[in-house]
Amino acid sequence: MDAADRAFLTTLFQAAVRAADPAAALAGNLPAHPKGRTIVVGAGKGAAQLARAFETLWDGPLQGTVVTRYGYAVPCDRIRVLEASHPVPDAAGLAASRALLDAVAGLTADDLVVALVCGGGSALLPCPPGDLTLADEADLNRALLASGAPIGVMNAIRKQVSGIKGGRLALAAYPAKVVSLVVSDVPGDDPAQVASGPTVPDRVSRAEARAMVAAWRIALPPKVAAWLAGEAGLAPDPADPRFAANEVRVIASARLSLEAAAAEAARQGVPAAILSDAIEGEARDVGRVHAAIAREVAARNRPFARPVVMLSGGETTVTLRGQGKGGRNSEFLLALALAAEGVPFAALAADTDGIDGSEDNAGAFADGGSMARLRANGTDPAALLAANDAWTAFDALGDLFVPGPTGTNVNDFRAILIR
Repeated sequence: MDAADRAFLTTLFQAAVRAADPAAALAGNLPAHPKGRTIVVGAGKGAAQLARAFETLWDGPLQGTVVTRYGYAVPCDRIRVLEASHPVPDAAGLAASRALLDAVAGLTADDLVVALVCGGGSALLPCPPGDLTLADEADLNRALLASGAPIGVMNAIRKQVSGIKGGRLALAAYPAKVVSLVVSDVPGDDPAQVASGPTVPDRVSRAEARAMVAAWRIALPPKVAAWLAGEAGLAPDPADPRFAANEVRVIASARLSLEAAAAEAARQGVPAAILSDAIEGEARDVGRVHAAIAREVAARNRPFARPVVMLSGGETTVTLRGQGKGGRNSEFLLALALAAEGVPFAALAADTDGIDGSEDNAGAFADGGSMARLRANGTDPAALLAANDAWTAFDALGDLFVPGPTGTNVNDFRAILIR
């Protein structure tokens, strides 16, 4: 890829991440000081950065606990930062869930709970109900991740198999007021979906969750399936009066980040077209649709005239078919590069939290000649896509994008440049 194109796409990603910067997002959203104590709880890949920013901005006493992914912690003075496993929960996450529940126990109506919630919190807060175990919840997460189901479906099921999600953490804090400050990583920015809503309930019923399992043919672990078949431990009702005094604010989102990237592109003289901030679906299928649009632009100057950078966000999914390495953004990009081979484009697809899948890259770069170069190296890109091995493809090309943890998370960022 041309170095100038790579630099241009990188600046757009950086603009998108800056728009979701924790300190900037929190500054205009601080709640009023309570008569009593201020307790901070939180979960997600950017929870530690949110906690540090909140400490800096808050001019009164506070205490609390947040949990983030291993390697994502930053030092805080008054808020304890725990680390746990993502995307499959572990014992540290189980301890973190207990720590958050303990932090909000025994509060009064004069106290305030500030919940700092962002993407990744679902896996970081395992809390198996009834006779289920951590192993059962880990098996559930693996089944959900392998199913290809959209994030809304996965979270609706998770909420029915938890002692902390679906608003249960907020109920544990009652009668204290809970103000949830949410960095949205979900299409549509429904705060009840972010981190499976530990402080924000939603209206999906147990029966609806069972219907989702059937519709998506999710192979649930037997003990989890048995739990869902019953009516014990139902997710809280949003109409419960104990939620009435609480507040929920979405302080950063994919929409705001894409708009910031578009403004940066315009500043550099390239018109931008935002396709959507809420795209869902199979990553490889979304990649092929983007490729078709890129071909139309390159060949016929429609639906957008060249030059243009097409931007999109949301959260795609990957149905596991093989045992390769790579996340949804690199799989999207490999499918795009295969379907748009020969088209004069340059693209970056990356997760705004800095990690795509299980490796250390956020995503990758590709252009119209990427697949030819890969074949010249003796590698079959179609076989890699079939094996869910997009990481290997872009590693071989030297085109992995590795910015490191960003401290925020507004989900997928995709930019396709056609000069």
